[in-house]
Amino acid sequence: MSLNTIMLSTKIDTKHAARKMTISRKLTSLLFSFFILLFSTQSFAYSYAAAGKEPLIEGREALLKALSASDYSAVQTAYDSMQKEFVYFNEHHGLAVDKQMQTAITNKDQQGVATALITTIKAEVMRRLEGAEQNINEYQVAKVLVVKSKLFIDLLAADLTADNRQKADKAIRGALASIGNPGVFGVGQKPADLTRYIEYRTNLQAALQFTLPDAPTK
Repeated sequence: MSLNTIMLSTKIDTKHAARKMTISRKLTSLLFSFFILLFSTQSFAYSYAAAGKEPLIEGREALLKALSASDYSAVQTAYDSMQKEFVYFNEHHGLAVDKQMQTAITNKDQQGVATALITTIKAEVMRRLEGAEQNINEYQVAKVLVVKSKLFIDLLAADLTADNRQKADKAIRGALASIGNPGVFGVGQKPADLTRYIEYRTNLQAALQFTLPDAPTK
């Protein structure tokens, strides 16, 4: 084989390799863009379904401690740490707990502060349960949302009658069972039961004596 032939063959191989590398880079870029888009569309669901800090749960303790000491400066600081949770319900459900809370703090209204807090906690319970209903076919997401709801329900124990505490506990356990179970490698698999889930969610609303308002029309 002549030198010219070898050089020509090398140039062809180099161009082919460069073309393959360019295609590979484009595919990688497309895949990366796809996953970014996928993540962004699911970010809202996971933002309140992911394990981690809960501003309302953490801020509640500081707020109640300051409230019992009638230290409204500290009450304001505690509220500021979780204000976004209150604002959310006003913006998305027309539930003006943010304004109610701020007015109560300004007026040093202890009962008003407690009422706004309790209402927001109940709203968080129903928000998570509605989210679980919307994601009932995504077991891990639905499970975390229901379990998180139980954490908020526990905060309401002192504000519920004994009968309603029992009903709320039964309802949340039923809701958790209703989302099914993927099993292990298919063994023990149990499909989600949306009808039963809605029944238990409705029972919980009755026990809490609270219904989350629909999103306001704009």
